[in-house]
Amino acid sequence: MTTSMEKPSEPREPDLGKPSGGPGEGVPAQSPRALTRARRRRAAARFWRQYRTHRAGLVGLGVLAVIALLAVTAPLLVGADSQSVTDAPGGPMEAPSGEFPLGTDQFGRSLLALMLWGTRVSLTVGLLAAFLSVAIGTLVGITAGHFKGWYATVVMRVTDWFLVMPTLVLAIALATVLSRSVWTTVLAIGVTTWPTTARLVRAQTLSVESRPYIERSRALGGGHGHIMSRHVLPNVMPLVLAQTTLVISTAILTEATLAFLGLSDPTIVSWGGLLQDAREAGAVSSGNWWYLAPPGLAIAVVALAFTLCGRAVESVLNPKLGVSR
Repeated sequence: MTTSMEKPSEPREPDLGKPSGGPGEGVPAQSPRALTRARRRRAAARFWRQYRTHRAGLVGLGVLAVIALLAVTAPLLVGADSQSVTDAPGGPMEAPSGEFPLGTDQFGRSLLALMLWGTRVSLTVGLLAAFLSVAIGTLVGITAGHFKGWYATVVMRVTDWFLVMPTLVLAIALATVLSRSVWTTVLAIGVTTWPTTARLVRAQTLSVESRPYIERSRALGGGHGHIMSRHVLPNVMPLVLAQTTLVISTAILTEATLAFLGLSDPTIVSWGGLLQDAREAGAVSSGNWWYLAPPGLAIAVVALAFTLCGRAVESVLNPKLGVSR
């Protein structure tokens, strides 16, 4: 019997051009972050496909896009010196004309320029106040739904107290006690409008906490922070997003009311501040409608646009509501 001596095979370099792997051979493995990003992109595309079926939501989104563009480009459109009282280009309380499409105020400044500058302040204050309100409401709602017993009882009784108290009265009281500034207005609105969000988030948290995977997470050693941040918060975020768009309109209206009452920073131009200036200048009794109509219409249009967007977002994220298109 003859035996052949086989030459030991030399180690070959791996062929990097051909991905390998058992059942998934030929398909490169993706990292968890890549999979998460892909899921988010698919969810965003699915959300937009459903959102654009709501005509009212598209109208509101278009109006907000135009107003945001005007606010961003205000320094380029009207210049930074358009708010100056000493260098006012026109006479006091001039009617609309070719030079001043919306007329002038009591100092001779162009109301169109003041409207554009006021857009920046009103939108900024409204957005910041709404985010603060929703953040407080989300934190209170999740913790009150997760921790049972005396903590939830005390927190919800405080929430009920804020609910029965008039929001505007509390905001006026805070704005009166604190110094007049933009941050005071944001704080006054944010700390008085969170109870509704807290109630909604707590109800959703109780629903999520009753699901079986929460019990499995506890059995595997998941702590309170892990459960609230990894399981509860992602499930309540759609509700929080829809609530944010609805709270923004309320925050803008409240900011305009505080400015109209003279409780905001008098050195900053806003839509509510323009209405307050018109009242002090006697625009109502003298019939100078151009001093009153533009700021009032702007507040109403922006509040309506945010409301339309909020209803559309709420309908997309929660189809069980049966909101009519």
